[in-house]
Amino acid sequence: MIIAEIIGAISAILTTTAFLPQVIKVLKTKKTQDLSYGMLLMQSSGNFMWIIYGAMIHSWSLAIANVLTFLLVFSIVVVKIRHR
Repeated sequence: MIIAEIIGAISAILTTTAFLPQVIKVLKTKKTQDLSYGMLLMQSSGNFMWIIYGAMIHSWSLAIANVLTFLLVFSIVVVKIRHR
């Protein structure tokens, strides 16, 4: 089971940090017009469900990674709303 958690942790790090370049670009440029609300809503909803699932199965690497990703997506939504 330890190997599964290690694989999960590595996957979590990769998928969470994959969002960082987009967040950094959005924060620098304040340009979000090419990002749809639909994609952001589906991504954040999916992250929220992964958080619940991770907590239910006691996979904290899964839950924590999705909390972080949810916060990154939320930061893009905030910038998108503020700079319409």
